[in-house]
Amino acid sequence: MDVILALVAAFFFALGLVLQEKAASDQPPESVGAGFLAKLARQPIWLLGLCMQGLGFVAQAIALGIGRMVVVQPLLVASIVFALPLGRVIEKRRVRRTEVLGAGLVAAGLAALLVVSKPSAGEDDASLRSWALIGGGAIGVAGVLFVLARGRSTPMRAGLLGTAGGVLFGLAAALTKATVSLLDEGIGAVLWDWHVYAMAIVSVAAFWLEQAALQTGALAAAVATTMAFDPLSSLVFGITLFDEALHETAAGYAISLLSLAAALAGLVVLARAKGVEAPPRSALAPA
Repeated sequence: MDVILALVAAFFFALGLVLQEKAASDQPPESVGAGFLAKLARQPIWLLGLCMQGLGFVAQAIALGIGRMVVVQPLLVASIVFALPLGRVIEKRRVRRTEVLGAGLVAAGLAALLVVSKPSAGEDDASLRSWALIGGGAIGVAGVLFVLARGRSTPMRAGLLGTAGGVLFGLAAALTKATVSLLDEGIGAVLWDWHVYAMAIVSVAAFWLEQAALQTGALAAAVATTMAFDPLSSLVFGITLFDEALHETAAGYAISLLSLAAALAGLVVLARAKGVEAPPRSALAPA
């Protein structure tokens, strides 16, 4: 069930991405800020895309609540595959041969990951000390990447900001999993717990970094780094915070990682292909 929900989330994220790209493509280039988002928020199609991403987040949260983070998060990479046919229907975008190749590589990698992986049982939460060390380290890495992005060339700046956003999206997913695990104790337990507020803050920071990366205009670098480092960082958080594992044996673990690497390689091919034919200057990508 967690696999199905993760794929449903990937579909809604893809639909939201395509709708928001269609709205954002008409906007002139400008710095990321409240003014830019306010203009987009006045467009019904952008708001519809935001609602689709909201549905994707709900499906993702449920999947994280009942499944393993090391399986759910990598499956969200499938959103970039769903975006191809949706883009053809909604935006009348021509699908190139390299995009089909990249989509096939992503699909094959994710299929192999599902077949090979035998995730072990993990925990629903971690100690406050672990959150402070690992979560604080992730925030520190994102902060360093943000500082390093200043004054860099456009592709390098997009890559650094996209990487920072991807790391924080992974951390937000980990906090989401911990938050959802508290629902059995009632909504009061969730509202009085620190996880939900940390999740909100980290999600906003990740969203802002994502927008900063996309606003550079280097869509290929921004999409590839954000969507690659989201599942990669999620693997780290799933293993270190929740004691999860992709496989019970070292050989199986290695094959699972190779499968994920193949899916991420396909993602890079797709991102570079999307950057070929005058992509939108800015858009809201899925988490």
